Amino acid sequence: MDSNQLIPKLFRTEYQKIVSVLCRLFGIQHIEIAEDIVSDTFLAAAETWSIKGIPENPVAWLYTVAKNKTKNHYKRNSVFEQKIVTEIQHNSTKSGDEIEIDLSDKNISDSQLAMIFTICNPCNSNEAQIALALNLLCGFGVSEISEAFLTNREVIYKRINRAKEKLKEENITIQQPSVTEIKNRLDNVLKTIYLLFSEGYYSTSQNTILRQDFCAEAMRLVYLLIQNKTTNLPAVNALMALMCFHASRFEARTNEKGEIILYEDQDETLWNTELIDRGTYYLGLSSSGEQLSKYHLEAGIAYWHTQKEDTPEKWARILELYNSLLILEYSPIAALNRTYALSKVKGKEIAIAEAEKLSLQDNHFYHSLLGSLYTGHDNAKAVSHFEMAYSLAKSPADKTIILKNKNRVPSV
Repeated sequence: MDSNQLIPKLFRTEYQKIVSVLCRLFGIQHIEIAEDIVSDTFLAAAETWSIKGIPENPVAWLYTVAKNKTKNHYKRNSVFEQKIVTEIQHNSTKSGDEIEIDLSDKNISDSQLAMIFTICNPCNSNEAQIALALNLLCGFGVSEISEAFLTNREVIYKRINRAKEKLKEENITIQQPSVTEIKNRLDNVLKTIYLLFSEGYYSTSQNTILRQDFCAEAMRLVYLLIQNKTTNLPAVNALMALMCFHASRFEARTNEKGEIILYEDQDETLWNTELIDRGTYYLGLSSSGEQLSKYHLEAGIAYWHTQKEDTPEKWARILELYNSLLILEYSPIAALNRTYALSKVKGKEIAIAEAEKLSLQDNHFYHSLLGSLYTGHDNAKAVSHFEMAYSLAKSPADKTIILKNKNRVPSV
């Protein structure tokens, strides 16, 4: 592997680690300085390695250069020195010339955990938190994030900068969360990571590699929470189980053209049994404690979807889990998904009646589901709903699958 291949790979894995450590050291007010130092480190790697070759230990080389650049920066920058070096020295046992930049595995892990709770602060919107998490915690560039969100670079650039400024305005401290902070803010952290995963799993971007990378990064962040004993809680394990089950079917969800393949049409030989087993393991760990989260219930639903056999027990269990989920945290989309399980257990007629009560007239998933439920029951209505779904759908992938389902309806 040459430097042109290695550096992007290391950027994805090491950028966010060094940024987290430096942000924790400097404070939220100087987040751009941390980013600049790390970017300069990778620029130096690109320039040096292309001439001298890749060093024996590339990661250690990056860490050493990042440390030196940090020390050089505070020595020559009087504004930086006046504002924060005194504070760094106060927290250090060494003199100013020997400020410790701790890039040990433990401090990297602790710093990343602190950054997760900082970035997932409710002072920013969900969209802003996700964009900032992708940028700072996962090392994705503005172009990659804009592609996933199907928007232009300028929108994402402004979103990230506004999110940083908001954290500065609120004077958020980057520090290890206390037990009380974890209790109060873990729900928001898990929600942000869950939405980050969803951006990859349900994204309409045609870049499959990018979408899988988003999902992998979300899973990595949850694993960071699992590795820390204060955040290794049942809901965290449940979210990891949910992600494993969903990710296990990633390869089977789309064809070579990027078109969505419906669950019942998926090739189960493409399902990743190792991820299913890991999901089952984490689901087992999540059963400790007395608190039931939505992630427990959604993980249970996802588990049963990894069981391909179309048995009455399977759909009865899924329906039961949806019923509990709606009681715990009502969502129109969850209610809509429940009606499919209801059709499997009690028949299409009852499911249609339940679905129509939702009256989600502006939602293409609503009309797609009714189109499927009416197929073979009232084919004229099925066609009408598929046509409405097609007109409401925005992405080419959604329109393709709606048209395919419409063509399956027997001639009226």
